[in-house]
Amino acid sequence: MGKALEGVRVLDMTHVQSGPTCTQILAWFGADVIKIERPGEGDPTRGQLRDIPGVDSLYFTMLNSNKRGVTLNPKTEAGKKIFTKLIEKCDVMVENYAPGAIDRMGFPWEKIQQINPRMIYASVKGFGPGPYEDCKVYENVAQCTGGAASTTGEIDRFPMVTGAQIGDSGTGMHLVAGILAALFHRETSGRGQRVTCAMQDAVLNLCRVKLRDQQRLARSGPLHEYPQYPNGKFGNAVPRAGNASGGGHPGWIVRCKGWETDADAYIYVIAQAAAFPTLAKVIGHADWLDDPGFNTPEARLPKLEYVFAEIEKWTKTMNKMEVMAILNPLNVPNGPILSMKELAEEPSLRNTGTVVEVDHPTRGKYLTVGNPIKLSDSPSEVSRSPLLGEHTDEVLRTVLGLGDAEIAAARAQGAI
Repeated sequence: MGKALEGVRVLDMTHVQSGPTCTQILAWFGADVIKIERPGEGDPTRGQLRDIPGVDSLYFTMLNSNKRGVTLNPKTEAGKKIFTKLIEKCDVMVENYAPGAIDRMGFPWEKIQQINPRMIYASVKGFGPGPYEDCKVYENVAQCTGGAASTTGEIDRFPMVTGAQIGDSGTGMHLVAGILAALFHRETSGRGQRVTCAMQDAVLNLCRVKLRDQQRLARSGPLHEYPQYPNGKFGNAVPRAGNASGGGHPGWIVRCKGWETDADAYIYVIAQAAAFPTLAKVIGHADWLDDPGFNTPEARLPKLEYVFAEIEKWTKTMNKMEVMAILNPLNVPNGPILSMKELAEEPSLRNTGTVVEVDHPTRGKYLTVGNPIKLSDSPSEVSRSPLLGEHTDEVLRTVLGLGDAEIAAARAQGAI
């Protein structure tokens, strides 16, 4: 069957993580993504955090699968001509360079529109318009300025960032949505448009429930579902809440058998009101159901620390998967803490293409993530990332129609 984005050509002017995340998803959906890199250097992540000397790092390979690789220096005269031709031939251009970098190459949005009025020009920014719009932003900066860090961490302790790359990869995925909307709009308007997504904005969007809570705190006072209630103190901003559930149902991470030596022998249990009677019975506390001090959610609120300590006494008698096997049929929401090792080895994730093994000419076989978005009629296959400049001649010939002499001349001038 045809790919969802078959026939869409993307000029990939991205590097590191946020931009490559976006263009990789477009490539997974079938777009022809042409990744542009500086001759002799390439994306800086090719050499970052290497585990095999002289070989493209996993950082690079896991963010650039399914793309064609071209080396090009648009700052040279020959490079400018080639870049202009690529703009003419592509549907989408994506970049995440420092603010103004593409403009300084001589290709502001106004010029791109003149070259190709149908071009969709998409950018990852650190901040939107305002006092910080010219500032560089990295993953943890985005998490801190977007509200994630201030609301993450142990109660009354310092702020924490999360291991999930919600600033970089999260923004890249937001940008995909904007590009797809612009492509759809172009079908009726006939024109491209500018698409931007700021990392601060994307992180805040992912923290919307905390913005909800900020307004509730300001209007109604203490937030009853937070562990600070009723025995702790609330300030004027949403506090850090440890492992408390953000959905209004009490939840916490509790230890399982083997926790003394296994750093991931834990499970998250939600003491949802509807399932609480079965949860109480299975842990040996049927007595709570007739006790006015425990048989309503309101009565349990001041005693949640004790409730979860009792739940933990039970979970510590089994491993996390055994706990899950008991609680799931009882409709008690829970989730074992799965390590990266466990996820890498999970057969079901291999079967769905969420984790994929790829063969690389210099690295050999390695694991990477596959497309998390599944389409019934347009399945995604994952192919390896390109070597530096691997498809330069191919793209110049087949996409731009350049001959051998023109390619040789561009190479002699350092343009490719």
